[in-house]
Amino acid sequence: MGGLSFLDYLNAYRSDLIFDSQQHALLSLYVVAIAAIVGLALAILTYRTSAAASFVIGISSVAFTLPSIALFGLMVPFFGLGLATVFPVLILYALLPILRNAVVGLQSVDPNMLDAARGMGMGRSRILILVELPLAWPVVLTGIRVAAQLTIGLVAISAYVTGPGLGGYLLSALANLGSANTFNQALAGTLLIVILALLIDLMFVLIRRFTTPRGLRV
Repeated sequence: MGGLSFLDYLNAYRSDLIFDSQQHALLSLYVVAIAAIVGLALAILTYRTSAAASFVIGISSVAFTLPSIALFGLMVPFFGLGLATVFPVLILYALLPILRNAVVGLQSVDPNMLDAARGMGMGRSRILILVELPLAWPVVLTGIRVAAQLTIGLVAISAYVTGPGLGGYLLSALANLGSANTFNQALAGTLLIVILALLIDLMFVLIRRFTTPRGLRV
């Protein structure tokens, strides 16, 4: 099969690997940030009505069951190859865990806490901001954390429609099996995706530690 040793490959393509890793991480974080905003907004609008919450979660669940490659392929005729196709599909998949956890977190706030807040003269908006969201935050953040891990993997699949990131190495390796350096491409892409997933997960561990009230920490 020939080709470079793995360490030589890393050294020879270091700049490309670093750039693609950065693109992979940034795209993942942008997707999760937008999905978090949309998911939390939908949860706030619907969590007080079980039927409405079930409806939006159900719609999101149906979208989540669609195979990602098929959905990417369906979007290409309308938006072409690249970010215009990749971005909305990734947001759609990241939405479910965030939305579901946000609804569950908000609905699980102790009613006695809400009664006490009303007794202090707080309005609905103040109760949401000062009581419900802080108490629901650990559950909400868990949903965002799950969405981040999911998104990192799906960004790799988005290479199918020329999305940015590390998935191109895996796709190239599969398309050129047996050629020089295909093993190096696959191994480098896989290892870097795993490293990114671990780093982003560690980031969420730290966010949870520093943003969760001490009494709610597990």
